[in-house]
Amino acid sequence: MKKWVKIILGVFGGLLGLLLAAAGGYIAYMQANYYRIEDETLLETENNRQEKADSSRTFTIATYNIGFGAYEPDYTFFMDTGKMKDGTPTQGKHSRALSEENCRRNTEGSIALLQSLNCDFYFVQEADEKATRSYSIDQVNMIRNAMTSYGSVFTNAFHTPYLMYPLTEPHGSVESGLVTLSRYQIGANTRYQLPVSTAFITKFTDLDRCFTASRLELENGRSLVLVNLHLSAYDEGGTIRQQQMERLRSFLAEEYEKGNYVIAGGDFNHDIAGTISQFPSEQEIPEWVYQLSDKDLPSGFSFVIPDNASEVPSCRGADVPYKKGVDYTVTVDGFLVSANITASSRVIENEFAYSDHQPVVMTFTLKEN
Repeated sequence: MKKWVKIILGVFGGLLGLLLAAAGGYIAYMQANYYRIEDETLLETENNRQEKADSSRTFTIATYNIGFGAYEPDYTFFMDTGKMKDGTPTQGKHSRALSEENCRRNTEGSIALLQSLNCDFYFVQEADEKATRSYSIDQVNMIRNAMTSYGSVFTNAFHTPYLMYPLTEPHGSVESGLVTLSRYQIGANTRYQLPVSTAFITKFTDLDRCFTASRLELENGRSLVLVNLHLSAYDEGGTIRQQQMERLRSFLAEEYEKGNYVIAGGDFNHDIAGTISQFPSEQEIPEWVYQLSDKDLPSGFSFVIPDNASEVPSCRGADVPYKKGVDYTVTVDGFLVSANITASSRVIENEFAYSDHQPVVMTFTLKEN
């Protein structure tokens, strides 16, 4: 009997040793492949246009987080958690799009929606270049091929080696980021790094947060600076949010002091329109939502509150399937502008058909003084 006990213990000990060795090897693999993109990296404009923007005209710009083609109305994401008002906890299920077919259909739907808006400029977030979660569909290239009359700028905002979590449906490897599109000639593009968590596990799973600044030279000697951004969402205590906002504030103030026209837009991942408790819901307000306001911006800047902000949200929680009036919704997408710009915006309602976000469109003019 003792002999068999020793054998069994030996087998379990050997298996445990193998598991520990595998875990150690995997951690070493993740650490060896971990990096952050250098701050103030210059970016190329593909298919740059020849026509220059005329400061006397009226422009339109849209921002849309396409959610890597995964977030159709029934889709839930494993990192999203929440709570129903009766106290029932909720958590999303999936780490990948439901299928390659679904992912391609949602991506095509998002692109068609953008095309229908017929804007001069576009900011797109969470466009995958190559990722397990989107079945290696090159969404960046799909956008470029569909928008051939626009110059395009891509920057990587999420790069990770193969993530084994969750074990039942690993998120896999990801190369994803931001796309800026312009009908008019872009003079230069720069990628600016934002502070992110350096905690041991989080640093492997959080995005490489950044914003891109695209400069369009105008005939009046000034520049129109278009800032495409995607801020952090999962930030207990708000420390990273404060650091990211400080980095953004510094950049905005510097550009405005030069006399430039400055627009920043994208997915702020926090309420920017005073809608934190605006829309009917059977859920509690999630912990990740924080309310931003003009007080969080440098002097001379303000958020452009959508004209229909009281009626149409731009983002839904992805911890439960979408059902209007049930799951939590809020406006986290949109724009802020410098005081030398006159602007108005609207959220485009499409019942979250292709993403957990809805586009926001802004019309703007540049003031002479």
